[in-house]
Amino acid sequence: MNPLLAKFNTPFETAPFDKIKNEHFLPAIQNGIAEVKEEIKKIKTSTPPDFENTIVALENSGEKLSRAASIFFNINAAETNDEIQQLAREISPLLSAHSNDILLDETLFKRVKAVFDQRDQLKLTPEQSTLLEKSYKSFIRNGALLKGDDKDRLRAIDQELSKLGLHFGENVLKETNKYELVVAEAKDLEGLPDGLIEAAAQTAQEKGKEGKWIFTLAFPSYVPFMTYAKNRELRKELYIAYNTKSAKGDELDNRQIIKNILKLKDERAKLLGYDNYADFVLEERMAEGGEKVLSFLDELLEKAKPRAISELKELEAFAKKTDGIEKLFKWDISYYAEKLKMEKYAVDDELLKPYFELNRTIDGVFTTAEKLYGITFKENKAIPVYHPDVKAYEVKDEKGDHLAVFYADFFPRAGKRNGAWMTAYRGQRKIGNKENRPHVSIVCNFTKPTKTKPSLLTFNEVTTLFHEFGHALHGMLAQGTYGSLSGTNVYWDFVELPSQIFENWCYEEECLDLFAKHYETGEPIPKSYIENIKKAANFHQGFQTARQISLGQLDMAYHTTAPDAIDDVFEFENDVMKPTALLDPVPNTMISTSFSHIFQGGYAAGYYSYKWAEVLDADAFELFQEKGVFDKATAKSFKENILSMGGKEHPSILYKRFRGRAPKPDALIKRAGLQV
Repeated sequence: MNPLLAKFNTPFETAPFDKIKNEHFLPAIQNGIAEVKEEIKKIKTSTPPDFENTIVALENSGEKLSRAASIFFNINAAETNDEIQQLAREISPLLSAHSNDILLDETLFKRVKAVFDQRDQLKLTPEQSTLLEKSYKSFIRNGALLKGDDKDRLRAIDQELSKLGLHFGENVLKETNKYELVVAEAKDLEGLPDGLIEAAAQTAQEKGKEGKWIFTLAFPSYVPFMTYAKNRELRKELYIAYNTKSAKGDELDNRQIIKNILKLKDERAKLLGYDNYADFVLEERMAEGGEKVLSFLDELLEKAKPRAISELKELEAFAKKTDGIEKLFKWDISYYAEKLKMEKYAVDDELLKPYFELNRTIDGVFTTAEKLYGITFKENKAIPVYHPDVKAYEVKDEKGDHLAVFYADFFPRAGKRNGAWMTAYRGQRKIGNKENRPHVSIVCNFTKPTKTKPSLLTFNEVTTLFHEFGHALHGMLAQGTYGSLSGTNVYWDFVELPSQIFENWCYEEECLDLFAKHYETGEPIPKSYIENIKKAANFHQGFQTARQISLGQLDMAYHTTAPDAIDDVFEFENDVMKPTALLDPVPNTMISTSFSHIFQGGYAAGYYSYKWAEVLDADAFELFQEKGVFDKATAKSFKENILSMGGKEHPSILYKRFRGRAPKPDALIKRAGLQV
C-alpha cells in the first residue's frame, strides 16, 4: 500500500514520514493527477456555471495531489539525495504539464469567464470576490487567451523552466557540499572561537582526516570563519570559494542555465503580452510595476550610500590603525567590522552566544508568541518526522483547541540546501464542514552541538529564527476559507511583513528577558549587553542596505533586460552593481550563479520585497513601541487584520485596517540611522 494514497492514520493527519519511501512519490503524483482530471471533468459538465460549481469546485480540487507534491518538494529541499533529485526531474515536468492542461483548457476557462463576467450581480463577500478575480487572472496569466501554436509553446516553456530551476539548485548544493578548506596547522586557527574549532575538528574526524580541521561553505562554518579568522589568506580562499559557486566553467557551472532561464521567462512574458518578465510579475504585487520598484530602490540608495561610504572609511581607518592594512578587500569586511563593533559597543557574537542556547531560544520564541497571540506549543513525539534532527509540536490556540502542527529542522547536513526558510506540508482551508488546520515547518542551518557545547546561536541566527517563525505564525494563525488565499498566499512584497516585524522583538528587553540566559550559569543576559545590542542594531546599516539594494537592482536588471543583450553573466553583474559597489570587484567571483532566490526560488523580479517589507515592518512595529511591545490590543489587531487574513483582501487594505493609515518610510529611515 502506498501511504501517500491512503488516509493518513497519524496525529492530525500529518505526513507519514516513517512509512514513505522514495518509490512512493511518482505513483502518488501520477494518481493525484488522474484524480484531478476526473474532478475537472465533473466541473466542466456541471451546468450552468456558477461560483460554487466552478470557482469553488476548482479551488477544492486536487487535495491528494497537493499534499503528495508538497511533501515531495519539501523533502527535496531539506533531505535530498541523488534518487530524490532524479525523481524531481521526472515529477516537475509532469506537474507543469498538468497545470497547463487545466489553465489552457478552453471549456474550463469559458466557465470561469462566465462566472467572472457576472461578478457584479453575485453579491460575493470580499474573500469570494478575491478568489474569483484570482482564479480568472490565473487563467489569463497562464495563457488561456493564447491560440494554437502559442499555447503549445507556453507548455514547452513551462516544462523547460521547471527542469532548469531544479538543475540550478542541484548545482549549487553540489558545489556547497564538495568544497572543503582543510587546515593542518593550529596557528592558522588564530582568532576563531573554540566552538567553531571544535566543530571543524569533528567534521575532519567524520571525514577521516583526524588531527586536522575542515571548514565548509555551510553558513555555520563559513560566516564565523570570515568573521573571526585572523589568517587573511585563508579568508580570501574561503571567500573566493563561496563566491565562485557554480561559476568555474565545469559541469556545475550555472551561467548558461541562467541565460536559458532568462530567455524562456522573457519569451513567456512576451507571449502573454508583457514587455518583459518583471512587468508580468509586478502586475500582481503591491509595487505594481518596474518603474515604482526602481524608484523605490533609488530613493533608498540615495539615503544609504553616503552612510555606507562613511562606514567604509571608518572601517578602513580602523583596519589601518589595528593591523596596518592599507587596502580592504571583500574578505576583510566581516573580520574588521566585528572588531570595530566590539570596540564601539563592547558586544560581539562570541560574547553573546552563551546566552542564546538553541533550545532555550526556541522556548523564548514560543513564549513570545504566547504573550502576543495566546498560542502554546508542546512537542509531540507521536508525529512522524523525516529526519532525527526534526522536532514536531502541536500548537493550541488561547482556548486550548488544536491550531496547527509545527515542525522545526535546524542543523546543516549534506541533503539540505543552505539558508533558512518556512514552508508548509498542509495549508489551512475549509471544505464544507471540515477545516484543515495547517502543518508548517521552518528549516534553518544553525551551528550543531559539539561534544562539549550545545548549539549556541549568534545574534544574527537568533534574528533568523524569529524571522522564519514570523512566517510560520502567518501560516499557523490562518483563518480563511480557501487554501489559495490562506496563510502566506499573499502578494510577494507583503509576505515578508509578518517575518520581518517579528525580528524586532529580539532587540527588546522584555522579550530577551524571557530566554536569554547563560547556558552554563543560568544568569540572565546583562542589561548592559541588551543596551549595546540596541545601540549596535544599525551598525553598518548603510553598508547592509546598499548590499540589499544592489541585489534588488541585479534581480530587476535580469528581468527587464533583453536576454540577447546578456552575453556574459559576469560582466552583466559587474556593470549592474557598479552604482552600489563600495569595494573593487574580485576577479571571476559573482553572486548570480548561486542566486537561488531568483533562479530557483520564487523571488524573480521580487527580491526588492525584502526592503519593501522593511518599510512596512518598521512602520507597523512603531505602533507596538508606542503601545507596548506586548500590548494585547495591538497584537490582537495585527493577528486579526494581518496574520489571520492571508490574501482575502488586497494587502494595502489590510495594512490600513491595522495601522489606520498607509505605511510611511519614516520609521525605517530612523531605525536604520539613514537620516540626512
